[in-house]
Amino acid sequence: MRRLFTIDLKDYGEDFKVFRRPSARAIIRRAGKLRLVYSPVEKYYKFPGGGIHDDEDRIEALIREVREEAGLAVIPESVREYGSALRRQNSDRDENTIFEQENYYYFCDVRDENIGQDLDGYEEKLGFTLQDVDIDEAIRVNDAYTSENSFNHHMIQRELRVLRMLKEEMYENT
Repeated sequence: MRRLFTIDLKDYGEDFKVFRRPSARAIIRRAGKLRLVYSPVEKYYKFPGGGIHDDEDRIEALIREVREEAGLAVIPESVREYGSALRRQNSDRDENTIFEQENYYYFCDVRDENIGQDLDGYEEKLGFTLQDVDIDEAIRVNDAYTSENSFNHHMIQRELRVLRMLKEEMYENT
């Protein structure tokens, strides 16, 4: 899969151990809009997706995460690679540890019915809801996002960069 970009804060020591948490994220389009997860608490949009478990491959994780976060069933044969974004930064949880996350983005189609979300506790607190949103609106909202939490800030900066890349490529193909 092609590497879209790398975000490396280099805010860690050379001798730090590395904690890797790869993730799979869905790019779902419907009627000219993107289907994104919105947090009304933090006021940002994110692509549905999340961490890949040790016993899963990327596509299995994508299907599970889209079902949990968005309440949608991915059509497995529709999954197509887009690219990956690597993020490296000092862990916000473990001392002397680098948090490294390769985020694998996939285009995919979903079935029409919503089968209901199965959110984690922190996702419920953030009020995750599925929204069909115009790409310009998602870019505007994420561009305005601020957080004192560096971890969250850089996560949304990653999503913002992917949104901008998608928009640029959409205009190239019209």
